[in-house]
Amino acid sequence: MTCAALVKSIQVAFYRRVPAVGCNWRDPCDWAAAEEMLVALAVELRSFQIELTVVSEQTEIAVRGYGDILNAIRLRYPTGGFANTCLGHVIGSSPNRDLATDLKRGINRLLFAPETVEPQGSDKVICHNCGCGC
Repeated sequence: MTCAALVKSIQVAFYRRVPAVGCNWRDPCDWAAAEEMLVALAVELRSFQIELTVVSEQTEIAVRGYGDILNAIRLRYPTGGFANTCLGHVIGSSPNRDLATDLKRGINRLLFAPETVEPQGSDKVICHNCGCGC
């Protein structure tokens, strides 16, 4: 199957993460597991005619905790009405702080259940103060 045959596309954008000044929080995320999951998920989504792409960007997010990690990951699914939404907005709080699981949950929610994502301005949105508009 070629990319031209794919009907939908979703992009995962990783912003640069920089330690917040004066903060000694250590990143416990298994980034290799998250990367492996994204590769496997891209293959899986192709069977649904969905293209998953991953990009790294130069925008910086100061990291003080796991919530900021979620802020630094943006999901872009314009055909679903999500231009540049942080992962934290899509999934809310993370029960286990497992990056691979949280990414997969967020991507699947946007693609297959976008109505479950709180709209901009909702009082139920957990704001991570990332500038995404929630």
